[in-house]
Amino acid sequence: MAKSKTDIFVPLNLAVLTVSDSRNSATDTSGQLLVERLQGAGHTLSDKKIVIDDIYQIRAALSQWIASDDIQGVLITGGTGFTSRDSTPEAVTPLLDKTVEGFGELFRHISHQQIGTSTIQSRAIAGMANKVIIFCMPGSTNACKTAWDDIIGQQLDSRHGPCNFVAQLKKVDLENCQSRG
Repeated sequence: MAKSKTDIFVPLNLAVLTVSDSRNSATDTSGQLLVERLQGAGHTLSDKKIVIDDIYQIRAALSQWIASDDIQGVLITGGTGFTSRDSTPEAVTPLLDKTVEGFGELFRHISHQQIGTSTIQSRAIAGMANKVIIFCMPGSTNACKTAWDDIIGQQLDSRHGPCNFVAQLKKVDLENCQSRG
């Protein structure tokens, strides 16, 4: 008997972008955690970059990946707070075709259990652009762990139901959401 499409794991090509004025490849613990998590889940790291917190550098890196035929998802860490240098949401939002409102809402809900009301200072966002899913999360390693372990990992797993984002991505031929029935 053939397996249903939801029983098949689809490895994705993902990119990781760290937005930071102070991190480098040796000190980028949040970016490294995301790399470890995505590879541990069976996905492929297609590219990884670190850019300073500058709207145009963020957009340049992200635009390259959105336009790529091979990148299906981008994980961005950093630049989602309220300091004068935090500009990830402002850089990313104009590039999105659709927003995933539930990501930021759920991330803050889960984070509240860990850090209390300080979670309101997170401007975590997600969306789709050119059939590429983009998740923007805070720069702390613990925030990236929470985002991946409690939300993103499942939403990038084709076997997760009733819905996940895999069928919506470029170069994936799967059915959309299963019935909850």
